This record gives sequence, C-alpha cells and structure tokens, in this order.
Amino acid sequence: MAETTTAAASKTVKFMVTRQDSPDSKPYQEEFEIPYRPNMNVISAFMEIQRNPKNSAGQETTPVCWESNCLEEVCGACSMVINGKPRQACTALVDKLEQPIRIEPMRTFPVVRDLVINRERMFNSLKRVKAWIPIDGTYDLGPGPRMAETKRQWAYELSKCMTCGVCLEACPNVNDRSSFIGPAPISQVRLFNAHPTGEMNKDERLETLMEDGGIEGCGNSQNCVRSCPKGIPLTTSIAAINGDTTKHMFKKWLGM
Repeated sequence: MAETTTAAASKTVKFMVTRQDSPDSKPYQEEFEIPYRPNMNVISAFMEIQRNPKNSAGQETTPVCWESNCLEEVCGACSMVINGKPRQACTALVDKLEQPIRIEPMRTFPVVRDLVINRERMFNSLKRVKAWIPIDGTYDLGPGPRMAETKRQWAYELSKCMTCGVCLEACPNVNDRSSFIGPAPISQVRLFNAHPTGEMNKDERLETLMEDGGIEGCGNSQNCVRSCPKGIPLTTSIAAINGDTTKHMFKKWLGM
C-alpha cells in the first residue's frame, strides 16, 4: 500500500489551458503540471491549480477561471472543450484522458474570461420559442389535464436538457456567421408542445422556428446527438418538429 501511495504521489498530470484575460483580449496558452491523485476529474485539477497558482515553469500566475456548480453532470455549468471535444468537466476523469490534457473554452459563445463563457445566445433562443408552460402562478389551477404515459416517457428524456450548450458547440451550423437557433431550443419546442397546457402555444412556437435562423438552419450533421451528455434524442426531435412545421405551413395555406 505504501509503495502504491508513493508511486501515485510521484506522478504528475499536464494541462495545456487556453486562457483569455478579458472578452477583448487575445487568447493564449499556459501549461500546468500538478500532482496526480486517483479518481481526479478536470474540476478537481483546477481546484489544485487554484490552491497553488503556478504554471509548469514554476512561475506565479492567476488561477484559472471556470464555472461549476453541482459536480454531478446536472447543472451544465462546467461545459468546456477537453481534448478537442465539448463536454462536462466534472465527468472528465483524468485517468481516461490523453495527456497533455488540452482545455479550451467553447467558442460558440463569447468568452468572458478563461473558460467562463456568456450563454446569452442560447437563453435568448429559449425565450424566442417560449420554452415554458404558460401559467401565471397567482392561484391554484388544479392538477390540469393528464399526459398519456407513452408520451410522458419520451417527453421525460427531452426534459433532461441542462442547457449546457455542448450541442450548440458541436453543431457546425451554430456560429457567429449564422443565426441558426440550434438543436437544444428545437428539442425544447417539441417538449413543451407535447405538454397538455404548453400545447396552447404550439402554433406560436412553430411559427418562430419557421423564421430565419429556425429549423431550416439544421444541416443534419448529427454532431449534436453524439455529443449530448444526457443522451437526448436531439435529431429525433428535429425530425419531428420538421414534420410539425411542414404540417403547420400547409394548414396556413389551406386556411385551416
């Protein structure tokens, strides 16, 4: 046991972190080397750097800035690009990552500092499609209509979305040259249109997705469904909403 502990203590982990001091400054890379511990994840490694902010050259530096909250892949706050793939840092285990571990911010969103990003684009998209159930909460509305169990089962899968932004980062059609709303908001339209109360705003949500930057912006690369940390069937939702918007368009033409 003592030999194992000594061997683990002698090991180190190398990180190459892309940093940025402010939204307007240029990004640069800084290398860190920290002591290895079994079962480390990327967040615990950053905490180690925070305790002793020195780069691999032994120079004093500022601690790396990042966002995290639950550390259980539920809040979606710690999204970043790790070894070229957007994912959650809390579930990125050091033992399973190739070294040096390369960490970058998600570039689909503006960088605030280091790995902290501004997700306003995604939240504004959710506002556009009214991704909520329209009740005012001022009085008891009762239990409301029941949802069929078969519908509830697949709707529950869509409700796992934690607005982490990984699917938007992975999508080649979501960038600063495009107004494409992205896969997550489209999937949320399907979720809230399936709800017995949310269905009241179904046509309004579909109309939004028929505007510029809506569902027509999807290039069917399927990167989103492969990268989603929660395994949400995003491409299934996009296909379903594509059918719904087509039906809605024909109904408008026919005056129905």
